[in-house]
Amino acid sequence: MKLQSLAAVAALTTCLFAGSAFADGRIAVALEAPLAAKTKVVAGGAVFVCDGAECVSTAAPSRALTAMACKALAKEVGRVSAFGGETKSLDADDLTRCNVSAKAGVQTAEK
Repeated sequence: MKLQSLAAVAALTTCLFAGSAFADGRIAVALEAPLAAKTKVVAGGAVFVCDGAECVSTAAPSRALTAMACKALAKEVGRVSAFGGETKSLDADDLTRCNVSAKAGVQTAEK
């Protein structure tokens, strides 16, 4: 009985700590031009919901807060003007690298 209780506590502890290790939290992205329609994009292991000139991932892994993930997102939705999370944001050099891959001719909303 003690062994089962110990195993249950160990499993619960692992789940609690693993969740915080895998999720960095929210990432917000500002686009240079608003999108015409709400879109979902997977980039850097995170699911971004893009609406207008903003994309948001509410439970992104830490690897999603990189210039590579930004590039993957920009390839789908166009140029990015800001990309950041709760603890870190991409700097100007990272945004320049990100926008090299930006999709040209993305359908944007009428202003």
